Amino acid sequence: MDTGQAIYIFSQLILGAAAAFLAILLWPRTREAAWLLVIFGAVISYIETVYLILKIFGIAGEELIVFGSIPLISFILPSIRMIFFIVAFAIMIYKQSRHK
Repeated sequence: MDTGQAIYIFSQLILGAAAAFLAILLWPRTREAAWLLVIFGAVISYIETVYLILKIFGIAGEELIVFGSIPLISFILPSIRMIFFIVAFAIMIYKQSRHK
């Protein structure tokens, strides 16, 4: 592993951990569906980062569940994260348009 890759890995882990930690702290303080979905998206994003780093080191195997030629976990993690964000933004747009 070269220096650039090490810096990338550590920065992703540290920044992702900070975002996930703050999201988890915010979790019990909010009851709005949109915020909860953003929090879930942030936590899933950190899980995805950890998984990708484990994959770089050869620790995480993708062969467990394969759908066609696509490893299922490599497809599901980014998709779930984006679905959480899409639904959260749609809820906020709906709430904003309802108040007008």
